Amino acid sequence: MMQNVKKALGKYWGYDSFLPLQDRAMECVVAGRDCIVVLPTGGGKSLCFQAPAVTMRGMAVVVSPLISLMKDQVDALTECGVSAARIDSTQTLRERNAVFDRINNKALKLLYLSPERIFADGFIEFLKRIELSFFAVDEAHCVSMWGHDFRPEYQKLGLLKDAFPDVAIHAYTATATEPVRQDIARYLRLKNPEELIGSFDRPNLVYKVERRTDKLTQLCDVLDRHKGESGIIYCIRRADVDELCAKLAERGYQAVSYHAGMKDHNRKENQDAFIEDRVEIIIATIAFGMGIDKPNVRYVVHTGMPKTIEHYQQESGRAGRDGLEAECCLFYSGADYGIWKSIMGAMEPDAKEISIRKLNDIYRYCTGVMCRHRAILNYFGQDTAGDNCAACDVCLGGLDCMEESQVVGQKILSCIVRLEERFGGDYTASVLIGSRDQRILENGHETLSTYGILAEFAKRVVRDWIEQLAAQGCIQKTGEYNVLRVTQKGWSVLKGEDVPRLLKPAKSRPKISKAVKDSWEGVDSGLFDLLRKLRMDLAHRKGVPAYIVFGDAALRDMARRKPSTTEEFLEVNGVGEKKCKEFGPAFLAVIKEHSR
Repeated sequence: MMQNVKKALGKYWGYDSFLPLQDRAMECVVAGRDCIVVLPTGGGKSLCFQAPAVTMRGMAVVVSPLISLMKDQVDALTECGVSAARIDSTQTLRERNAVFDRINNKALKLLYLSPERIFADGFIEFLKRIELSFFAVDEAHCVSMWGHDFRPEYQKLGLLKDAFPDVAIHAYTATATEPVRQDIARYLRLKNPEELIGSFDRPNLVYKVERRTDKLTQLCDVLDRHKGESGIIYCIRRADVDELCAKLAERGYQAVSYHAGMKDHNRKENQDAFIEDRVEIIIATIAFGMGIDKPNVRYVVHTGMPKTIEHYQQESGRAGRDGLEAECCLFYSGADYGIWKSIMGAMEPDAKEISIRKLNDIYRYCTGVMCRHRAILNYFGQDTAGDNCAACDVCLGGLDCMEESQVVGQKILSCIVRLEERFGGDYTASVLIGSRDQRILENGHETLSTYGILAEFAKRVVRDWIEQLAAQGCIQKTGEYNVLRVTQKGWSVLKGEDVPRLLKPAKSRPKISKAVKDSWEGVDSGLFDLLRKLRMDLAHRKGVPAYIVFGDAALRDMARRKPSTTEEFLEVNGVGEKKCKEFGPAFLAVIKEHSR
């Protein structure tokens, strides 16, 4: 069976080898064993069930949470020559009936459905009359309250075991801590499932974190580094999305918005324009993206702190799905913490406790100085192999630690004590830099020994250090106004028994990540640009997103190999038989002309 799967992988998708854990995941499918597969975004989760489905008897049912995700996957499968379809609320009665006809005629290998559809209108009874190969539950973390996109209707999927006791269920997700994996097994009623947990690391992503000072300027710096490339910008609130979209338009950037407050048709128009590369930038709340299978996103920017590390890993993971280099920038502020905490105020006590704990984790990530890749991996119970990832601001030299971190930390903590632990971070920073603010003078705090003790630094820098000390457990924020209190660890710093880590801007220019160097090695960039233009033209004629024709990774491989025959074109990574026949002549002609 696995020989057949490998043949299908080459025939339909143009791949001649497996990504890590893919072969073991596919073995579970063909053997009919329940399994939980956790692979990072871009790790090839979908192929783990799509490739076996093509080779097995019967039809596979794929449960997916979003219509956009189902549509993208079905379109991509159809373009590769795989018989797949979906049933959802956007289809006409005629379209749905056509799918039912294909099912009844045993002409489908993969059927995509939402969990609501499975349990509606006697659909379970209909499926009982069909020969099923297996069930695949995509985005399976939605089953758990510990997950980041909890969907109550996912918990009903355990009923599938009652209706189909002899049909295996395979669960797939990109982000699942141990509690989430336990929930997946419990709620889906999996029988002795095999757990396959891949590395959560995405070495092609370059992580950068900055305190938000001038959002628009910081953002434009990123956009200017990625002219002509696709990118996603995330905001916390809908109003921020609309405001930022207008400001970027004033500066000449072409961007569209996406959030839950928009009308459905406007939201869809903007999403389609982004997916089809008619616009390069989409600005969105976290309502956007879980179902977006666009592989050539070259950067993701968070203009505010996400509410969990799971959310950040999932959202930043929408960059570089094709395995090529991509940049992930996060601009945070202490105010973001307060916004999320306020939003969480109306939650049930148990859910609120979980949410606050996760909020503290992401805040420590933002203000920390550990390698970003290692910090994310440690959160999920994993670690990096080496000491330098060569793909984050810390390891690339974008950040430096203060030589006198202990002394500076002691000055800040001493000031908090002399202020009798009655003020917040902004006021404390003003005292430390020697501000002549009226409130400070009225309180007589210009007479304190710590007044102006850090006057050589900008207030923003001192404010950053206060946040870093808070993230490292030296300072505790209390009450509605986030009043600063010195913790036991903070007192250890004051006594010289502990040394905090405080950042300073790097003097040298950050290095270029290894992922960027490797992905362009041997590539003729001029030919790559010509191939991109051809891809866009072909995609427009077919009415599909550009990546459905070929991904950026395939185009770079073409521009590296420069094939001149059909046989050589089939050797390009990502070129299957159907696409070779349909698109090969046009691409070979451009390559030949460029080489000549």
